[in-house]
Amino acid sequence: MAGNIELLSSVLAAAKAENRAALVGYLPAGFPTVADGVRAVTAMLDGGCDVVEVGLPHSDPVLDGPVIQTADDIALRGGIRITDVIRTVREAHEITGAPVLCMTYWNPVDRYGAERFAADLAAAGGAGCILPDLPVEESETWRKAAEQHGLATVFVVAPSSRDERLAKITAAGSGFVYAASLMGVTGTRESVGQEAQELVRRTRAVTELPVCVGLGVSNPEQAAEVAQFADGVIVGSAFVKRLLDAPDLESGLAAVRTLAGELAEGVRKRA
Repeated sequence: MAGNIELLSSVLAAAKAENRAALVGYLPAGFPTVADGVRAVTAMLDGGCDVVEVGLPHSDPVLDGPVIQTADDIALRGGIRITDVIRTVREAHEITGAPVLCMTYWNPVDRYGAERFAADLAAAGGAGCILPDLPVEESETWRKAAEQHGLATVFVVAPSSRDERLAKITAAGSGFVYAASLMGVTGTRESVGQEAQELVRRTRAVTELPVCVGLGVSNPEQAAEVAQFADGVIVGSAFVKRLLDAPDLESGLAAVRTLAGELAEGVRKRA
């Protein structure tokens, strides 16, 4: 079975045709458990997310702030395995029909085997993979496997990326470009800031891929702000926090669904 890069592209194009940004949600697999994580991802999509990233929990998540690290730790202590991550992608996609990507650091994929990981992710109906720590210069093996199996390879660009670097990274990527709104780790911020807008402008100058902004967006107002200049708004820590703060699972799922709806309204508030 081929992956779903075409589905991802069509969903992003449909949002653009509606003159709005796409809403992309993130949750680590296995949090709070594998089965409950599937329910949470499904709640995000039911609530209003267009696309979801399923995280592969890692013991040394260099890009992730304390909220996601806490969720990763819960998943790792629960014995999460790559097969559970693939299961989460499969079930979330089968239930909702939405594009589901995997976000992972490179080491677990390398140990599992790039070809095997791509094949398994594609067979699960996955749309692609976001690899925040894989240098583009070392990505050929993965990119070949991903292309063969119909998966997007999404690279991360940052405000520190020079223009020539942006051109090199985006030329190697597919699906969309993940623009990190600021230097630092994931988490909620008071303001997303001007750096993100400038990064999107510079990235669009070198690629026709959609540019989605993540890191720091946590409420409808920030989503609306980013939606003014980005093709997609990525939200992770705010969803994780809703589950962490909830007194029980059902309350957490309801809170996640509500937040997705509020953010979905936010990305539609283009001037």
